[in-house]
This record gives sequence, structure tokens and C-alpha cells, in this order.
Amino acid sequence: MLKKRIIPCLDIKDGTTVKGINFQGLKNAGDPIELAKKYETEGADELVFLDITATIEERKTFAELVRKIASELSIPFTVGGGISTIEDVRKLLEAGADKVSINSSAVKNPQLISDLAKEFGSQCVVVAIDTKFVDQLDWVHIKGGREITDLKTIEWAKEAELLGAGEILLTSMDGDGTKNGFDIRITKIVSENVSIPIIASGGAGSMKDFENVLQQTKATGALAASVFHFGEIDIRELKNELKTKNIPIR
Repeated sequence: MLKKRIIPCLDIKDGTTVKGINFQGLKNAGDPIELAKKYETEGADELVFLDITATIEERKTFAELVRKIASELSIPFTVGGGISTIEDVRKLLEAGADKVSINSSAVKNPQLISDLAKEFGSQCVVVAIDTKFVDQLDWVHIKGGREITDLKTIEWAKEAELLGAGEILLTSMDGDGTKNGFDIRITKIVSENVSIPIIASGGAGSMKDFENVLQQTKATGALAASVFHFGEIDIRELKNELKTKNIPIR
């Protein structure tokens, strides 16, 4: 069995860490370099960096900021935002990223998943899926959650795996920032329909929420932002608590 991972996420806007609720109302959450150092020290298993307005603003991710953060880390580092070409990925890997996360660009050009997997290996390619429950169905959203697509979440997850994705970062837009708990329903469905690792994201508010999603679904990772940024949950304490519940933690 794959050991479960605890993954803090830095949502970056204008070079600063931000956090909102349901992808809206962003507020400052601190300096990304200082937060990265803190999470490294606390024992995070990985770190995710998402430049959340890169696609909307039609620009590339801040490679220099990625380089500064990567220099502070020894844990795996995933970077996303505004990635649409092999060259984009090469620059980020050269800056110190271990994996890249693609979302809008993968939906618009699914071949990109295969191209990146072929060039850099599937283990490097994370397909991020922002999902929202609309009219009794789960739909993929792009452009930082601003635009609904005609893709059903489960079907897109299966296709992403077939195309060569090594991992899926599944964010419930309904849960995002609410602290009401991870979306067990959609995480369970997606994680049971693909064989690649799933990272659950959106809604973490307590240690119990991490326990629930890791016990009740096949997700191999649980990602959160604000509960870590604002010191509500200490990663060391969380991992110790999960171990007492017999959850295999790294």
C-alpha cells in the first residue's frame, strides 16, 4: 500500500501566498519562501505551488520564485500555473520543480499530457482537476474555476490517466476554503475509477477531516492550505495523530 502524504499548497498571486473560499475572496496568507521553509521543517511530504492567475493573465509561472522556493526544499515540489508547452515545463524543472501540474491547458489540448509524459516521464505530470457539482453532475472547471467545461469529472480523470498522467490533484470547488471537510463523495468516486495516485484537495478544517478522507477513500495524499498557513494545524502533530489511527503515513 502506498503511504499517505500530507501536502501543503501555496496558491500564489502577484508573488504572494493567498487563500480564498470557493476560489473567491482571496486574502494574503504570507511569504511563500518563508512558508516553504516552515513546511520543510514541519515534515511535509511534498509541497505544491500553484500560480493561480497565470492562465487568466495569459502569462507564465514565476520561474525565479520557483527557483528561490526550490532552493529551500529537499521534499518533492510540484509547480502549476500557465503551463502549456514542453519548454514551459523544462524551464520549471531547471528552476527546481520535480513535477508540474496542468489544468486548463490539458483540457484545451489533451495531447499535452501525452507529450509531457513522453518527454519527462509520467511521474512528472500531475493533472489538476477543479470539480464542481452542478445540476446533479460533477463538471470540470478551468481558468482558476471561472469557466465550466463540458467534461464530466470522472470521465476526464479516466482520460487523463490513459493519456499518461502520473497523478491527479482533485480539488472540490464546493469544499475549497470552507473548512467543512474534504469532499468524500467525489474523491471516493474518482479514486476508485483510476489506478494512479489521487491527491484530495478542498475543505480541510481539522485533523479529523484528514483522517476521514484518507480512511474513506483511496486518495494517497491530502492537500490543504489555510489550516497550515495560519497555524491552525501543525503538520508534525497531524502526522502523529494519523499514525495513532493506523493510517500509513510517510
